[in-house]
Amino acid sequence: MVELAARSGAERSNNLPEYSVSELSSAIRRTLEGAYGYVRLRGEISGFRGAHASGHCYFALKDEKSKIEAVIWRTTVLGLKLKPVEGLEVIATGRVTTYPGSSRYQIVIDALEPAGIGALMALLAERKRKLAAEGLFEEARKKVRPFLPRVVGIITSPTGAVIRDMLHGFNERFPAHVVLWPVRVQGETCAAEVTAAIRGFNAFPAAGPLPRPDVLIIARGGGSLEDLWGFNDEMVVRAVASSTIPVISAVGHETDWTLIDLAADARAPTPTKAAEWSVPKYSELLEQTAKFGLRLGTAARRALEGMRAHLRAAVRGLPRRGDLLALPQQRFDAVERRLGRALLANTRAHAMQLARSTARLNTRLLETRLLRTYDRLDALGRRAAASLSRVTGPRRARLERAAGRLSPQPISERVARCHERMQALGVRARRSVLARLGEHRRHLDGCGKLLASLSYHGVLQRGYALVRDSAGRTLRSARDIAAGQLIDIELADGRVDAQALSSSAKNDGKRPLPARLPPRSKGRSTGGNQGSLF
Repeated sequence: MVELAARSGAERSNNLPEYSVSELSSAIRRTLEGAYGYVRLRGEISGFRGAHASGHCYFALKDEKSKIEAVIWRTTVLGLKLKPVEGLEVIATGRVTTYPGSSRYQIVIDALEPAGIGALMALLAERKRKLAAEGLFEEARKKVRPFLPRVVGIITSPTGAVIRDMLHGFNERFPAHVVLWPVRVQGETCAAEVTAAIRGFNAFPAAGPLPRPDVLIIARGGGSLEDLWGFNDEMVVRAVASSTIPVISAVGHETDWTLIDLAADARAPTPTKAAEWSVPKYSELLEQTAKFGLRLGTAARRALEGMRAHLRAAVRGLPRRGDLLALPQQRFDAVERRLGRALLANTRAHAMQLARSTARLNTRLLETRLLRTYDRLDALGRRAAASLSRVTGPRRARLERAAGRLSPQPISERVARCHERMQALGVRARRSVLARLGEHRRHLDGCGKLLASLSYHGVLQRGYALVRDSAGRTLRSARDIAAGQLIDIELADGRVDAQALSSSAKNDGKRPLPARLPPRSKGRSTGGNQGSLF
């Protein structure tokens, strides 16, 4: 019985189909994918360390008892509303498949959503803690809103009631230039569009076709935590924190809050209140301006009255005009009476001085002075001519002697002597070169004869031979030659290939040496039937 059972088991094993490892892995994969297809799986993200260098995300989903590997391809990650975070409880939708390389099954995720409000709140608390640690929520970095902005930039949906309420608020308080950047205020693209709007407003040039806003308002109506989740995105918070334009957050109602409320420069409870905060009320400005005008007029009148009273007091302290002019007028009258007498006395004094000077004037004095000047000039001229003759005479004599010595004959004679010397030196140089060449030729001939006498070719001419092995090395002893070794023998008139028959250094006389080797079919031979020397 045992033998029969063993035989039947062996027959069954022989009848089983044979699979390769790849075929079995593919069959298991098809069975697993066909049985489950798309599934919704709830679990906690574990082992997530960020996206791979390729852009794919690898982690695991686990609960209290089990764990399954998960993967999100790069193209899917870009469109996810909720990005994977370590420790977050999520609901994943995807396909169950296998990874043949390690014989394990996994889920390829196509959609990811939080598993209830608790997961979103935990993620929100973690993100708030992270951004607060970076200092994005500090009051010191928040900017002051302008009192009267020229341009207000609004980031909201163009079709909702929010923009209409805000424009109505602007018209009631203070009409302003409003620039609207339309965005989606919920959904997967909300965060990216709001971020692009904030950065776009900050990139406006000061003198561009569109005016640069002085203040930004991010507005949206109330909603659930999921509806407002786009305003909790990290890139939106960072864009608000890095904005150079003051930002007012007006997302949701007064009880709602998002992370951009903490990063913005001001948080309004409602979008309408944000519009009221951004611009002052026109009627209040008129009333305040009127009050300031009244205060300014009252202050000006008081100042004028005070200056008028001070001027009156100063006028009372000044002396009268008649008193001021009486003494100078009296002095003027006295000087006027003295002026007539002084002019007459001055005229008489100058007339007397002129009469005395006229008496001393005489033409003979001028003529005498002119004559003396002429005599002096004549004497100076004679002295100059004599001095010039004394200076130029020796120099003219030296110039004449030098002109007499100047002649081309000495130069021609010197050139002729130099030419003869050059010819003599040329002849000596040619003789020296010829003698030097002859000396070198004799030395070269001697060296050639010495080389010929020392060369081994002369020894070969006397009947000797030079033996080399197949590698071209010279063989100087019979001990260097082995039996059957090929050797090369060089004679005076050519080279001969040979083969050694014996390797002994000396012939013992028992074996005669052949006269020559048998002829070879191949080889070099320039000396006839030359036999071996051994």
